[in-house]
Amino acid sequence: MKLQELAAADVNMRLARGEILLVDVREPAEFAAERIAGAVLFPLSSFDPTKLPDPGSKQIVFHCGIGKRSMMALNLCQQAGLPLETHLAGGLQAWKAAGLPTVSG
Repeated sequence: MKLQELAAADVNMRLARGEILLVDVREPAEFAAERIAGAVLFPLSSFDPTKLPDPGSKQIVFHCGIGKRSMMALNLCQQAGLPLETHLAGGLQAWKAAGLPTVSG
């Protein structure tokens, strides 16, 4: 599997510039409790690569809690023939460790 891991600071910068569509593959309850502003929810439990939102000119970047589920999502995309390979290394945990803001509730 081809994989590109982005650091939290890089994802934050690209998100601020409007260069990426950040796709959160955690479950709805996790997303509701705490999330990265601007991320869209697309849970792994019901993941269908053919139903991903159209990113337009943006690059899709997946994220989850620690990076495991986002890698699983990438694997499903690649099995479906989609050229997606990028995720947030370390997930939300790395985002918070980098001191970046989240939205709660």
